[in-house]
Parts: sequence; structure tokens; C-alpha cells
Amino acid sequence: MSTATELTAPAEADTARVTTYVKAYNEAVAQTMRENEDVFVIGEDVAGYGGVFHMYDGLLEEFGPRRMVDTPIAEMGLIGLGVGAAARGLRPIVDIMFMDFLAVALDQVVNQAAKMKFMYGGEVKVPMVIAVAYGAGVSAGAQHSQSLETWLAHTPGLKVVMPSNAYDAKGLMVSAVRDDNPVVFMLNKVLLGARGEVPEEVYEIPLGQAAVPREGDDVTIVAFGRMVVEALKAADILAESGVSVEVVDPRSVQPLDTATIVKSASKTNRILVVHEAVTFGGIGAEVAAQIQEEAFDYLDAPVLRIGAPFTPVPFSTPLEKAYVPDADRIVAGARRLLERG
Repeated sequence: MSTATELTAPAEADTARVTTYVKAYNEAVAQTMRENEDVFVIGEDVAGYGGVFHMYDGLLEEFGPRRMVDTPIAEMGLIGLGVGAAARGLRPIVDIMFMDFLAVALDQVVNQAAKMKFMYGGEVKVPMVIAVAYGAGVSAGAQHSQSLETWLAHTPGLKVVMPSNAYDAKGLMVSAVRDDNPVVFMLNKVLLGARGEVPEEVYEIPLGQAAVPREGDDVTIVAFGRMVVEALKAADILAESGVSVEVVDPRSVQPLDTATIVKSASKTNRILVVHEAVTFGGIGAEVAAQIQEEAFDYLDAPVLRIGAPFTPVPFSTPLEKAYVPDADRIVAGARRLLERG
């Protein structure tokens, strides 16, 4: 699942060591398992095969079959086991392989994991991570390619994380495992081979803290997950014609760092929101609404959204390529914003 895409680590990185997005995630899992014996992994093919995307390679050899547990194809049972184990004090990492398969276990996620702490008055915690691979771009078809973050971010009690690079994949996963709440950790399939600078030591990136991988003055692009890569490409293209672009990477959808987005809006006065999910009802609509409430007076043009069309993800490679937003569409959107106001 390798890709030629490369990302430069954010300024927090203090080492020149380069590794891939998937290996950074693997390292976060291993390091949190070493520091806390209550952390364990369950899922389909996570032990013997290392996961369908090799996210858990080598962990069975180090931690053994009691902490790396292969399971039947039973998503509802997996989430239910995770909720029960977390409620009793363990810290499960439940691998659901493709994000689309969460639909099979949505009751367990939305009505059990998300609500248990609230319904027991805080006396019961559910410290579990639900790890999912999401996104189009690998011709996996309509049932294996969706980006469903808005479903989950709409549910109080859940946290939803979308790392866009290797550095963030490690730091956010460490924070997710240590968090006392259920966290849905979304790993983008196309980015699994993306390389970046990642420290060897354990480090955390707080959930709900956005990054600004590129500063600019003329327009802000708020991009989620893989779209951060496309936004940075678009910023390079626009710079050739003298347009200064600021890119904001929220890193998590829930909690959302509205303050950083508003600060950028007050600086550039134009906001473009980009996500891979279907545009209608997507997280871009929420970002646009919050900007309208918090930063309306700063805007020189309406907030513009770019997302996928309202259709299932095509299997055909050319159609899939047309379906997913890319740098060219982002450039066109930014130019539309600049022409207004």
C-alpha cells in the first residue's frame, strides 16, 4: 500500500530519522504496549498476519498471543469485547480493518462505547481505541473506501482522529491509547507508505490540537487527513503565481480546534475547507458554520467547501480519481475565493 507521497514532519520533530506512516503507527502501538500491560490488540488477522495493511507487523513475536489476538470476522463482537474490557480497566486497541465495517457494529460504538461513561455518572471509563483504515484511491470499491468521520464526530462521547503524516500518526496514537475515552483512529490507506521524520522516543500530540504546516496571508485551506497532502501541493502551485496560502490541519475531527481555524480566518480573510468525504453533510459544513459564528466579520468571501460528489466511491480507477478531491480542484477553489470580495 505504498505511495510516493512525502510529507515533511511538523516543527515539533527533533530528529532526522525518517520512517513511514504505517511504521510510525506500529511503533506507537508497540511503545504503549511496553509501558502498560493493560494495552492489547484484537482484530482480524492482526496477530499471525500483522493486519491486512501490516500495521501490527512484529508485535505477535514481542507480546505473544494473549496480547495480540486474532478473531473471527465479527465486528459487533469485537467492539463489544473492547467495550467490556475497557470498562473493566484494560485498554484495548480494536482493529476493524476497513472503516466501512463499523456500520456492522454501530450500536456498540454509538450506544455503548460512547455513552457508558455518561450513563454511569463517570464511574465507568471506556479507554479504547478503534483503529480503522479509511479512504478511496486504491480501487477497493464502494464498501471498502468510505470516509465516515462525520457519522462518528456527531456522537457525544467519541473522539475522532485523522493523522495526515507519519509524525502525527505516532504522536496521536500514543495520546489515543492513553486517553480515558473511546477514540476512533482513522488511518488513510493511500498515506500508509508516506514517509516523514519521526522521533524514536515516545511522544504525545494532544487530541484536539491543530497544526499549521504552512503559513500564509491570502487564503486558508483547512484540510483533513489525506487532503492535507493535496492542500500543500496546491499551496506550492498557487505560490508560483504569488498567492500565499496557509494550511491548517485539524488532526482530529472531534474535538475540533476551532480556535486555530478562527485565528487563521482572521489573518487571511478567506477559508477553503477540503475533505475526502462526500461534501453534503460533511465536516466542512460544520467548520463553515463555526467560522460564520466566530469569525464572520473577518471574512472577505463566503467559506467554500470541496469534497466528494454525492455518490458511492467508484471501483473504476479513472472514476475514482475523478471522485477524490485533488490539488488541481483545490487550486481552482482558492482562485474562486480570491476573485470574490
